[in-house]
Amino acid sequence: MTKVFFNILIFSSFIFVAFLSYAQNSIVKEFKFQNSAPIIKGVESELKIIALDSLGKVADYDCFSSIFINGQKVDIFFNEGVATLKFNFKEKSELILSCEDISVSKEINPIPLWLSILPPLIAILLALLFKEVYTAIFLGIFSGTLIIAFYSGTGFIVSIGTAFFGVFDTYIVRALSEGSHVSIIIFSMLIGATVNVISRNGGMHGIIQKLTKYANTPRSGQFVTWLMGILIFFDDYANTLIVGNTIRPVTDKLKISREKLAYIVDSTAAPVASIAFVTTWIGAELSYIQSAITLANLDVSPYSIFFMSLKYCFYPFLALFFILVLIYLKRDFGPMYKAEIRARTKGVYLPSNEKKIEYNLKEFESSVEKPKAFNAIIPVLVLVLGAIIGLFYTGWDTNVWNNPEIGFVTKLSQIIGNSDSYVSLIRASGLALIVAVILSVAQKILTIKEAAESILSGFKVMLTAIIILCLAWALSNLISDLRTADFIIRLITTTEISPNVMPLLSFIVSALVSFSTGTSWGTMAIMYPLILPATWSLSVHFGLDYGQSLEIFAHVSATVISGSVFGDHCSPISDTTILSSLSSSCNHIQHVRTQAPYALIVALISALFGTFLVESGLNIFIVYLIMIISTVLVIYFFGKHTEVEINKT
Repeated sequence: MTKVFFNILIFSSFIFVAFLSYAQNSIVKEFKFQNSAPIIKGVESELKIIALDSLGKVADYDCFSSIFINGQKVDIFFNEGVATLKFNFKEKSELILSCEDISVSKEINPIPLWLSILPPLIAILLALLFKEVYTAIFLGIFSGTLIIAFYSGTGFIVSIGTAFFGVFDTYIVRALSEGSHVSIIIFSMLIGATVNVISRNGGMHGIIQKLTKYANTPRSGQFVTWLMGILIFFDDYANTLIVGNTIRPVTDKLKISREKLAYIVDSTAAPVASIAFVTTWIGAELSYIQSAITLANLDVSPYSIFFMSLKYCFYPFLALFFILVLIYLKRDFGPMYKAEIRARTKGVYLPSNEKKIEYNLKEFESSVEKPKAFNAIIPVLVLVLGAIIGLFYTGWDTNVWNNPEIGFVTKLSQIIGNSDSYVSLIRASGLALIVAVILSVAQKILTIKEAAESILSGFKVMLTAIIILCLAWALSNLISDLRTADFIIRLITTTEISPNVMPLLSFIVSALVSFSTGTSWGTMAIMYPLILPATWSLSVHFGLDYGQSLEIFAHVSATVISGSVFGDHCSPISDTTILSSLSSSCNHIQHVRTQAPYALIVALISALFGTFLVESGLNIFIVYLIMIISTVLVIYFFGKHTEVEINKT
């Protein structure tokens, strides 16, 4: 009996202690303000208010309350100890929260929106001025973290230290914590390792021997590069890394400058991926269009808008045609002309532009007496086909495939649009590396130890680019927090304009946003929900009929894609621009300097002779004819014939 009584006493004590603990945890002792992103003036910001117990933990607290902002009462609700305040702070504000006999205040000093343009502007200007991208991007990020720290209320000296460490512990860490970014790093490293293995086993030299039969002049070498860029259309990352790394030894031998190689690689990657029916872009594009359709309350399929928009995608089509005309006429102009003349007369130079590259087949031969092209072709085919199969596997939907109401192309678009491109590319590149190692070891070209060393060497080659990518991603996250895109869009869309001007306007704004942020996907994600519904509302407001409104809607959809790709081509902080420089072993700033004039010419022709003339009422077939003729004339009259100039020298 005594034992039973003792057990009951212990159990009761336990229950009593637990009750006291619960009661203690439910009593609020303190409130804490927390904002995950900087508070920007004139933009709705989110501020979390957390109720803490006596132990400093989140209290189990559910309650309606009020908070006063400069005397203005705003109701909030605590759910499990956390309340979210969404407010548009237009001036320096004092927040006062009185609840549970506890009063707490916080001063909010919102960051002026115009300051958001400084970080990307500083990064871009310093990169172009000093031709050194690491310091430029770092200082761009630092300027942004300094702005955030200063407006958070700390003194200037303390802000400098906070800003410096914020570059690393906030934005670099955040860049590396995103799954898509890690996937790109892994994919890039696996590609670098594969390329290094197929170089060591003689496969690369075997490809060189094969391609040399068709690429035996600078013109044919550039054409083969362009053709490879068209054929690997399904993903822009895969395009840049595969084409640049594979064809670079051939273009070096033919004395084609690294700048020209990087330009062809970069200007065939995103333009093809953005307009092809079956690519890793299609899913994102359709989802962005769908969000805009929902906001505009339209009863139309995103696929129909995408297909309607293709005929208005002037920049991607013209960028591909521009390269072809340059190659055929053997002409170049601007910085690219100087790079080509230098390469033809003095040989190809390393990225530093200081050390000449002596084309040496032993670099690719290793110890192989009779190099075999299939040692490289098979891994590359495994990579390409594996990626395509992976896209189908990860995006497969039986309901879509068996749906008789949709066409074959639409089925492919939906399946690949729903796929996981990062998983597909990682698996394909990993499998390609395994195949390359097996081929090397099975033929006794490399030992297992030598193959492992080749893989590690390939990883090291990619380190430089990965550092730049991480910095670029960190800067992208920073300008997203500072709402740089909002600032640019507000500059342009503050006044009511005719709907016929919207396509040209959306091209310009998209290009500015893409150039400043370095991401075409991010630009499309921002622009579609903002520009497309506004375009539809303007069209209705101006009394246009349904068909006319839908055509302008589709045209704006195309110019957002075109402007995003154009801005991405000119931006030194763009990941595809960086990858193109990397795969071509070209100095990054040299690549931007030599490509930008070409991209700008294509953009001007597509905007003035394409978008503007179409919205002026000219037939689209005549518009394309005018753009084609204009492109040929510009290259013919402004370009210089490189081969003739070389013969003169």
